[in-house]
Amino acid sequence: MDPRVTELHCIMPMGNIDSVLTHGVLSYERAAKLKHHSVAMQPIQDRRDQKQVPGGLKLHQYANLYFHARNPMLFKRRAGAADLCVLRVSTEVFGLDGTVISDQNAASDYVRFLHPRQWKLLDFDDIYAMDWTHPGDQVAYWRHKARKCAEVLLPNV
Repeated sequence: MDPRVTELHCIMPMGNIDSVLTHGVLSYERAAKLKHHSVAMQPIQDRRDQKQVPGGLKLHQYANLYFHARNPMLFKRRAGAADLCVLRVSTEVFGLDGTVISDQNAASDYVRFLHPRQWKLLDFDDIYAMDWTHPGDQVAYWRHKARKCAEVLLPNV
């Protein structure tokens, strides 16, 4: 794995910490059965609800982690930053059966879902870049914005 990947991140409201300590980080599907606070944006969740990981589960049946929390999702929620936290998760989750990585936001149209052994196909320079803007190049901005949100998907948790 790229040496910059020392931990994974989960962005969530601080009000969910007790639940995480009891139940762990859960998939969207499992979290929906518990009382919790969400930072999810409904239009994105509608897209994720329609996604199926090839050879795997529906996207909402995976808990999702980011390689790097300093990403467009966190930026979009900056107004509520005082109520958010970033959980640091061990990279040992790569060893869980059925774990999948995505080379960009898993809800993106052109996402590739990969086995963790295929990590070299991810653009870690873009994932860990401090900025994803590309003034004057809208297409480069869209691509980089999606890659900044590359994910690790943990099945049935």
